[in-house]
Amino acid sequence: MVKGSLSNAGSDFLHLDIGQAPRGGRAAWLADRLRRAIAERVVPVGARLPATRVLAADLGVSRGVVVEAYQRLMEEGQVAGRGRAGTVVVAAPIPAPPRWPNTGAQPPSTGLGTGGPESATSAATRTTDPAGLFSSAPGPDVFDAFRTAPARIDLTPGVPDLAAFPRAAWLRAERAVLGRLAAPDLGYGDPCGTPTLRRAVAGWLARNRGIGADPAEVIITTGVSQALGLLAQALAADGVTALGVEDPGSLGVRQHLNNWQLDTVPIPVDAAGLRVHELAASNLPAVVLTPAHQFPTGVVLAGGRRRQLADWARAGGLIVEDDYDAEHRYDRPPVPALRATLPEQVCYAGSVSKLLAPALRIGWLLVPRRYRDAVVAAKRNADLGNAVLPQLVLAELITSGALERHLRLLRRRHVRRRDAMIAAVGRHLPGATVHGAAAGLHLTLTLAGEVADTELAAAALARGVKVQPLSWHCQRPYPPGLVLGYAANSVSVIAEGVELLAATG
Repeated sequence: MVKGSLSNAGSDFLHLDIGQAPRGGRAAWLADRLRRAIAERVVPVGARLPATRVLAADLGVSRGVVVEAYQRLMEEGQVAGRGRAGTVVVAAPIPAPPRWPNTGAQPPSTGLGTGGPESATSAATRTTDPAGLFSSAPGPDVFDAFRTAPARIDLTPGVPDLAAFPRAAWLRAERAVLGRLAAPDLGYGDPCGTPTLRRAVAGWLARNRGIGADPAEVIITTGVSQALGLLAQALAADGVTALGVEDPGSLGVRQHLNNWQLDTVPIPVDAAGLRVHELAASNLPAVVLTPAHQFPTGVVLAGGRRRQLADWARAGGLIVEDDYDAEHRYDRPPVPALRATLPEQVCYAGSVSKLLAPALRIGWLLVPRRYRDAVVAAKRNADLGNAVLPQLVLAELITSGALERHLRLLRRRHVRRRDAMIAAVGRHLPGATVHGAAAGLHLTLTLAGEVADTELAAAALARGVKVQPLSWHCQRPYPPGLVLGYAANSVSVIAEGVELLAATG
């Protein structure tokens, strides 16, 4: 098959024989045949699929069958509608990792949902921890081990829809950048980032987060993790040895700050967000929080708490604002960033890891003037600045409007996947309480009764489903639960994953 337009292809397309399709399952059958063709590069990335009317007529089926098959592939991120340009292949499936490590754990039954009795073998397997991830307190390498643990269905929180990465738009932007790039632009750049990207980020933050910042204030980083590391060095030089963190709150953030020799003191989070009065009572000089979409509970910092926090900051406290998942909102209006009204009390960090892909390693940081020189020096000493070419391509995506178009597409897709996960939880885990549904890329479930969520996560992994226990992200006692990501999976995979999860209990 030659890369290019297939829009006029008819009955010879992939030698499809609709007679092989099962009754009542023609759309699923067609989607599977197309999926295989894309995976095997018979239909390559960039190729345009036949028009739905043409393919439907030549296969002798209703147009709705072809439309549904294409829609399934769109939800999986393998094809995208391009208006008059038709339906284009944008990504090939990523080969699945090996399903089971060599630990003697048995794979799950293929007859799930049949209501049949569980065998003695599978019952014994339910408590097996294939990767040894959950048998002790999480260590500094737990996320590396978790990331590489084999699982057929990965519901890891914080993972974006990598199949939706806008490859065609990225390539167009890259060609545009290379077409006008001068030779001197390929040399060492400003450690704070290219002026072009800093201007683009300043505009993005103004439009989407209400932050008025001069481009000269923007420091380009390799993500929020590096931003926290740079801040940790500046704070240590200022005599800060401990700071508050949300509880529940990100285990990864705590580990990163601890690595920089900062103590992380838990400040409780409730339905209104961080309990600011407990922060004030702690006498800590600084706090790290995710006010727009708290991880992992999903709550938004309430208006009264925001005012209390602003008063605390104006009295001398420093806020480190991790703008986690701020762009991914569905059922509520946008919440302005704290930095928008407290520029000299807030260090603001964001990135494109959840919007495009973590592999880009591009983020940004805004800091109060008193910390700027120390942070810039730390960035210079760390790496002399981010790679220039990806910065320029990202700037092109932002200024051309392609990034905002991509965000609109993601929101529509995420809503379908979120709703599918909520529906599946309602069917299979009726005793669970869902938190954080209005925004973000994950849901948090709290569970009733005396349940060890690490054992549930271990049993789920033994059945091929990867989830994080809520207790990983808690320093103080908290109800048991699970944190489930939905952005990276299709509706059908999400439903299967939740069903498998329920079968572990």
